[in-house]
Amino acid sequence: MSSSKRPSRARKDAESAAPRISYLIKWVERGVHAGLDTALRSMNITISEYTALSVLQFRSGLSSAQLARRSFVSAQAMNQIVVSLERNGWIERSADPAHGRILRATLTREGRDLLARCDRATASVEQTLLTGMSSAQAEQLRRALQACAASLFASSHSPQDPSPPDD
Repeated sequence: MSSSKRPSRARKDAESAAPRISYLIKWVERGVHAGLDTALRSMNITISEYTALSVLQFRSGLSSAQLARRSFVSAQAMNQIVVSLERNGWIERSADPAHGRILRATLTREGRDLLARCDRATASVEQTLLTGMSSAQAEQLRRALQACAASLFASSHSPQDPSPPDD
């Protein structure tokens, strides 16, 4: 290989000094989590409950196990979340016609109203996150993160559950 095709030592040093992408993602996640927690606290809803409601907005009729996978919590944690959401009147569950033991969750009117208020309250967190980015850059980031999520999902899930969380 000619010396012109080899990365320069300075470039190698700069790349090795740059923080790992996974480290940066964790810092972004921590910042977003803190912002969401602050925005949601006054509405007496947790981030996990908000996430579950958000998932149900686009994927109504999920079982608790499906909702857990798409909300990034364990099945046991989701059981507690679902009980709380149902007790607060934000979701209702009904038996699956084909499998009576499976309960399918849907948003109630109160749940949709709360979700709309939560979305308004948390919009500033995303605006802050994207400060300094153009619309095109924000869309590029969205596509890149969706591709990353799909890759991670594909490598960690069985063929019995082929649907990534964003579908």
